[in-house]
Amino acid sequence: MRNKHYPNLFTPIQIGDIVIPNRIAMVPTDISSANADGSVNQRVITYHEQIAKGGCGFLIVGATTPDKATGRPTVTCVAADEDPLIPGLSHLAEAMHRYGAKCAVQIQHPGRQAAWPRKNLMSASDHVLDVPGSAGHEVIYAESIAQGKTIRAMTVEEIYDLIEKFGEAAWRVKQAGFDAVELHGAHGYLIAQFMSPFVNKRNDRFGGSFINRMRFTMEIVNRIQMKCGRDFPLGIRYSGDEWIEGGRRLDESVKVAELMEEMGLAYVDISAGIFESPGTVMDPMYYPEGWNTYTAEEIKKHVKIPVITSHSLRNPEYCEKILAEGKTDMVGMSRQLIADPYWANKAKTGKKEDIRRCISCLVGCWQESLMIKRDMRCAINPAIGDERFIHLQPAKKSCKVAIIGGGPAGMEAARISALRGHKATIFESTGELGGAMLYCCTVPGKNKMRWHADWLRCRMKKLGVEIKYRTEPTAKDLKDFDVVLCACGGKVAKPEIPGIELSLVVTFEDVLRCKNKKCEYYPEDKAEPVECGENVLIWGDHFGAADAAEKLGTAGKKVTIVTENKDFAEWMEPCHRDVMMKRFASGNGEGLKSKTYVHPVTVIANASILEIKKDGTVVIVNSNFVRSMVKVDTVVLAKVVPNDDLYESLLEAGLTVAKIGDVKKVHNLRGAVTDGANAALVIEEGVMLNANNELISNLPTGVEL
Repeated sequence: MRNKHYPNLFTPIQIGDIVIPNRIAMVPTDISSANADGSVNQRVITYHEQIAKGGCGFLIVGATTPDKATGRPTVTCVAADEDPLIPGLSHLAEAMHRYGAKCAVQIQHPGRQAAWPRKNLMSASDHVLDVPGSAGHEVIYAESIAQGKTIRAMTVEEIYDLIEKFGEAAWRVKQAGFDAVELHGAHGYLIAQFMSPFVNKRNDRFGGSFINRMRFTMEIVNRIQMKCGRDFPLGIRYSGDEWIEGGRRLDESVKVAELMEEMGLAYVDISAGIFESPGTVMDPMYYPEGWNTYTAEEIKKHVKIPVITSHSLRNPEYCEKILAEGKTDMVGMSRQLIADPYWANKAKTGKKEDIRRCISCLVGCWQESLMIKRDMRCAINPAIGDERFIHLQPAKKSCKVAIIGGGPAGMEAARISALRGHKATIFESTGELGGAMLYCCTVPGKNKMRWHADWLRCRMKKLGVEIKYRTEPTAKDLKDFDVVLCACGGKVAKPEIPGIELSLVVTFEDVLRCKNKKCEYYPEDKAEPVECGENVLIWGDHFGAADAAEKLGTAGKKVTIVTENKDFAEWMEPCHRDVMMKRFASGNGEGLKSKTYVHPVTVIANASILEIKKDGTVVIVNSNFVRSMVKVDTVVLAKVVPNDDLYESLLEAGLTVAKIGDVKKVHNLRGAVTDGANAALVIEEGVMLNANNELISNLPTGVEL
């Protein structure tokens, strides 16, 4: 029976000799959560099991190395290079099969982009590598500078040895009970290195012409078919366009698909980019939904085997549309299924508003996990990598929980509290919920952050969380609550320098305030955003500084940023920073068609401000105590510090109060959500503060405080 909401999305499809129950694929995701030897553990099983339970039809387990000794894409990736790993892989396949899903394993050797080992890395050719956005980036110690990673060319003997290991890995995957195997030929990993004219500079049988650059892949395919049989479905993921000068473009990618079909592959999985242009690989917030669909659409015109498209697919309506229009055969999701493993079930039942859409921040799943050699997390879904949040245990007794501040930390705390049976009340000083997330609404390319604000606001309604708007409670107002969570956020710092109180000095909050009166959450008493002059100086190095610069730069203002650090936004997720800095230079991220800046953004690093004069002259001093002056129309303050004044007064009043979010530490969305979730999980009858002023409960039997 055809689904009444999205009939094309929930139509079965055949890949090789297997039938996929719907058109939704989990394109391969490296979660870096296996054991140190590459064996499957319960964490890996749980992650994939939840997505299968959530209704995804085809799950491709990502980044499984065929040779741990020479290359792991992340330090705790899954491995398939030894027979003793087969039973664990079998348990993983069984976990997905139980819920009707079909599953594959992606075999990936990272070559030059290995996270481990760090040295003696091999590739198609000799070169020096600099890819700071990759998990295989060069490790730069605190007192060191970037040198680049020296990469060596593989010998012919090493090439054939690794071809054999690819074949053996695929055989193990089949033995474990998986339905298919996929090769990773995208993003500049080893197979891609041989396929790419940008990387491959060999002059032997494995380099030069198109067919020679494809020889490594073709030999691997032949070896897998010999070991697993030609009827065992085999697919390949590769970039439709590498988005770099000298790289593979779409016309050659069509030839790749035709060659793979001729060799008997069951499907092609079309991605984008190479890590020298990381924006197209990871597509941060700037990239619109389905921006890469055109590559799959073109390739599909030339082959009969199924084509999978991916990149920033979030909404079931869009996925249904591109399937109905014949632009793709399957829709592939990665980060969206991290943010919400149950996307397919929610789409099928028409509960679009319940989908927790990925905001493409790349913080939990990349910057603060795989890139720094940890297992994967998610900025907006605390259950990823932390199974405590999958099956929330109801509280033994309902508590009254006061939450001061309705930003991401406060709303997440209220959500978890309500799900556990507590009575949560949010005290919000303004007329709307959302906190710092709302400042992204006015930044071109950054308004995906609003999705999570709206999702949380919808949860507050559905869970019956009481909201007291325009309210700043005192200790007396809070005395009847069992627990108080202080989520007041941060505040803009105003250093004591001459001119700081002048009317030309504003805050990033003033600049980024939205005025969308059509928004259902928009309060009538919200102040209008401040209009800046043509020449603007931004002082600070925080999200507010970056977002203000992007809004004003797009609007055609001349922007100067003063930062005390050696460079601006070093804290930012690298793929976002790469695109932002290209935009600061009046360019754009590869593949983007958004409006570019009229004037490049000027960054003055290792500097601070001494004085702001009435005529707009700003006196700047650098780390060598050399002064300079800039004439501007507006100064935007963008340094943020914790807003903990209320917390201290509540603590002194003897309340059981804890800090969460920016009031605890100025951080990012993941820090805020994690703080809120962790605090709410602790709240039980008898909850108290320990000697560190953190919440504790459920003490061991016999321990009394």
